[in-house]
Amino acid sequence: MADSDSSVDVIYGVDDKPPMHESIPLGLQHILAMILPNIAPPLIIAGAVGLATGKTTFLVQMALLFAGLATIVQAIPVGPIGARLPIVMGTSFAFVGAIIGVATQYGLPAAFGACVVGAVVEIFIGWKFEWFEEYFTPLVNGLIVVIIGLYLIPVGMDYLAGGVNASNYGAPVNLAVGGLVFVVAVGLNQLFDGYVRILSLLIGIVTGYVAAAVLGLVDFTPVAEAAWFAFPSPLKFGIAFEPVPILMLGVIYVTTSMETIGHISAITAVEDREPEEDELRGGLLADGVMSGLAGLFGAFPNTSFAQNVGVVTFTGIMSRLVVAVGGAVLVVLGFVPKVSAVFSTMPNPVLGGATLVMFGMVLSNGFKILNDNVRLNQRNMVIIAASIGLGLGVATRPKVLQQLPEQAQTFFGEAVVVTALVSLLLDNLIPRTRGEVDESSTDLGPSAAVEDDD
Repeated sequence: MADSDSSVDVIYGVDDKPPMHESIPLGLQHILAMILPNIAPPLIIAGAVGLATGKTTFLVQMALLFAGLATIVQAIPVGPIGARLPIVMGTSFAFVGAIIGVATQYGLPAAFGACVVGAVVEIFIGWKFEWFEEYFTPLVNGLIVVIIGLYLIPVGMDYLAGGVNASNYGAPVNLAVGGLVFVVAVGLNQLFDGYVRILSLLIGIVTGYVAAAVLGLVDFTPVAEAAWFAFPSPLKFGIAFEPVPILMLGVIYVTTSMETIGHISAITAVEDREPEEDELRGGLLADGVMSGLAGLFGAFPNTSFAQNVGVVTFTGIMSRLVVAVGGAVLVVLGFVPKVSAVFSTMPNPVLGGATLVMFGMVLSNGFKILNDNVRLNQRNMVIIAASIGLGLGVATRPKVLQQLPEQAQTFFGEAVVVTALVSLLLDNLIPRTRGEVDESSTDLGPSAAVEDDD
């Protein structure tokens, strides 16, 4: 058992093996906390690029399967690949905007090609972690999380209104259903504790889905037509390799590396310790390797999930066996297209109400990272202003780049890429003031990674 002096009452330590009658429900709890954020990115991307329902179902199926496989590898490493920690993996929101942009301009094959090749960046960072550690400061990490939230909130609002270019965009019924999800999720989260709070987003989704079904907004035909069992099909959407998309996603892989470092630090903080270098290296390698492999099978890049760090902190269950059981459940669900089809029938307003909460929490988490770990002196405030100003500027006014070559428009038109590059450059070029607190890469603190659960 874990050290009783830990700031969290740890019931099962990392290597403890609870009996299966406890491990299964504890693993399911992790799945319930992450399943909606895991399937939201493929649903959003599919809607943005106009995929047919059957192909959307496949994307969701692969998101479940590879989140499960990546989770298992993090808990039970394959050689050096894996952190040997209770880390739950899922589809990353950080890539959503860039993938939509790439798929719209170059097609889905180029998006998947960029996911595969770009993963080499994170694999290299994990392999040579000691070379990069000093550059991954909470200032850069917090700014990237902030811009992800700011950039995606309008996407959630579009879905709440019915979806971009929908004939009934902004219809009262759409606003009512999406608003119901939003109000139920926020209300339960703030007015209740325990499992109701942890599962508030799921309850909000179920409530909105039922309301939408009663109002005739749900078409169950895809569920009836979906098979009960199907093997994954590699390269179902094809694959292509374009330099600009690869470069764009490579930059974003740098940002998710920072995110993974923060989450690993938060996990080990439950045991009142800093992460070991092997844990950080293994976690990054698993993140990169499994994301690259996922791209070959029609899944988008994975990263560690903050809300599951919150579950570990809340429950005191550090056992990696429990997380591996949860990963196994996801793998099983990934072989059952009917389950994925149920999610693919989710009406846009229901998804919008839920994602507004998720994206808002991403933004709040970024603010908290900055507040808890960054001194707001003149230097850092200028870096924040420049990074967010340029990143949000190109996102909201893309025509400012219209005189540049098309490939430059694509690259510099991505908010996360611009914010990441500007913050990395400025934070490492502008001298720090004397006596300024050292912003080490692993000193992100548990609060920087668990706030999604609140």
